[in-house]
Amino acid sequence: MLRIFRADLHVHTVLSPCGSLEMSPVRIIREARQKHIDILAVADHNSTRQCRVVMNLGRDAGIKVWGGSEINTREEVHCLALFEDMEAMDEFQKWLDKWLWVIKNNPDYFGHQVWVDENENILGEEERLLIVSIDRSLEQSYEEVHRLGGVFIPAHIDRSSNSLISQLGFIPSDVRADALEVSPNAEPEDVQRQGWGKIKPLVAGSDAHQPDKLGTHITHLKMKDTTLEEFKKALKCESGRKILPLWDNND
Repeated sequence: MLRIFRADLHVHTVLSPCGSLEMSPVRIIREARQKHIDILAVADHNSTRQCRVVMNLGRDAGIKVWGGSEINTREEVHCLALFEDMEAMDEFQKWLDKWLWVIKNNPDYFGHQVWVDENENILGEEERLLIVSIDRSLEQSYEEVHRLGGVFIPAHIDRSSNSLISQLGFIPSDVRADALEVSPNAEPEDVQRQGWGKIKPLVAGSDAHQPDKLGTHITHLKMKDTTLEEFKKALKCESGRKILPLWDNND
């Protein structure tokens, strides 16, 4: 039987240099429960190292967490790479480590890049700046994410920086992607006029960097369950599964 799931497909944690230190795994799951979120996607900049703890806490709390990253391609386009399988996610981390430019982080300017356990104890700190680009193109990034069984979604396509629009000037009709994410600031009339939804399915996420922002922009998914495989079917509108229109159902 199909049902409607509420998903926030773009959430940062304490690991992202621009993320609040309040965005610990336990705080994220607590906020998600309070806001009745069924599915959460963790997408820190160019790293998956905080995902496993959030995924485990989510499982215990009855919230499905997909791990992944918001990668910054060679074109300076932000894209969501989403995984359910932890081994695939770990393999993707090795790929990110290989292609991330080595630029040392300045914590006083960009903020600390730490990952923590379920008790908010620091497990490690990333010394390389995570918000820089990786030395891989959009095409190469798409191919790697798909090789590992993940979902690839260019992020906040309407934004004035680090988006397909800002970097390419348009959305290619043959763009290699599973869906397109619109930002929380996107206007329904503009999105409809541009016709982006005719190119790829449109999804949304809060892009939360602070706890109060989590769940402020939701994608409603009609699926059988909360697996990533069901999400892939919904993106293709298989057997009644689908992405519900964003502004008709956002709350």
